[in-house]
Amino acid sequence: MAVTVALCALFVLFLLGTPIAFALFLSTFAYFAIGADQPITLLIQRLAGGLESVSLLAIPFFIMAGVFMNYSGITVRLLNLAELCTRRFHGGLAQSNVLLSTFMGGLSGSNIADAAMNAKLLVPQMNERGYPTAFSSAVTASSSLITATIPPGIALIVYGYVNNVSIGRLFLAGVVPGLLMAITMMALVSFICRRRGYQPPRRERVSKHEWISVTRAGVIALALPVLVIGGIRIGVFTPTEAGAMAVAYALIVGLFVYREMRPSSVALATRESLLSSVNVLFIICVASGFARFLTWEQIPQTITTLLSSSMSSAVAFLLLANVLLLVLGMFLEGNAILIVLSPLLAPVAAQFGIDPVHFGIIFIFNAAIGTITPPLGTVMFTTCSITGTRVPAFIREVLPFWALLIVMLLLVTFVPQLSLLLPDLIFN
Repeated sequence: MAVTVALCALFVLFLLGTPIAFALFLSTFAYFAIGADQPITLLIQRLAGGLESVSLLAIPFFIMAGVFMNYSGITVRLLNLAELCTRRFHGGLAQSNVLLSTFMGGLSGSNIADAAMNAKLLVPQMNERGYPTAFSSAVTASSSLITATIPPGIALIVYGYVNNVSIGRLFLAGVVPGLLMAITMMALVSFICRRRGYQPPRRERVSKHEWISVTRAGVIALALPVLVIGGIRIGVFTPTEAGAMAVAYALIVGLFVYREMRPSSVALATRESLLSSVNVLFIICVASGFARFLTWEQIPQTITTLLSSSMSSAVAFLLLANVLLLVLGMFLEGNAILIVLSPLLAPVAAQFGIDPVHFGIIFIFNAAIGTITPPLGTVMFTTCSITGTRVPAFIREVLPFWALLIVMLLLVTFVPQLSLLLPDLIFN
């Protein structure tokens, strides 16, 4: 009875548009209040215990590092480097949008943060150069999904924590799919811009001085992902300590190299980081309590037994998991899907012999696609609200990108080496 009431309450709250964190908390509270065998004090303990992990400290650290990048001038210099690399292509600024998301994937760690930043920074410039706002918004939202798999993506940290999977291996597993997504998306942008006549290539030569100055400034920023991954691999620091190093690096670059940060901007960046971190960690906190009552009621075990007995092969399971996650991604926030559903599906994947790191990338890829999928895609609404684009116009423009992402998802799903090549090569 308590389980039925809790799940019905969760469904009703979703329909009413209640924020995901409060919907999870209220439904979990209903489970304890109505007739669960467990005392209510266990709910409080579980909510507090959901954040008692050193690995979760990596989340506020990397969020802070990404915010400091924006305040320190690193983002602008990365944009200059991206524009320099794409100026000879059709749709150079649109391609810069994709390339900047790829660069920032190793810095911000959040696709929503990346979409919001690019929507403010790049969409007005794209409009000035003749791109329709809806197309600019679609490129911005779609390219931000690259951030989900390029390390140090916040989703990679959350998945590793929830499912006890090596975060270092997950970081490396996301590199090849992320870069492949960037290359194919740039090819799609080039095709669309060539066909529609957006921003022809620039043929004028770039001076050697400009190449050196822009590249040198960009390389300073791009050294951070190398520092993070390299430090984790050789054992200098853990992923959590890497997050702290990333904050220190961004602060030093902003204060002493680019000299664009001041004490006042450090305070503003810290406040922004705090608010963003609280949003993510609050969802993890309440979702941890929700996941615990599911475990008490043996729901994960029941689902595992049902799926493993009804699925005839790993291929059938992966297809079902992709469809399920794509559909749920239309309605639920990505971190909630990771925390609630991954503990249910990961054991089934293991029974079929699917590598846990590979399944983690598949899961995260699905959750990312859901953020630009109507009716409730979080990145879709974030981008449209900043750029002022109407959702129907956005959907028309994003369809080619959505189709490309589905093809990429199938490649990542059924070609495991795309995800496992680097982890196996480096860690083994």
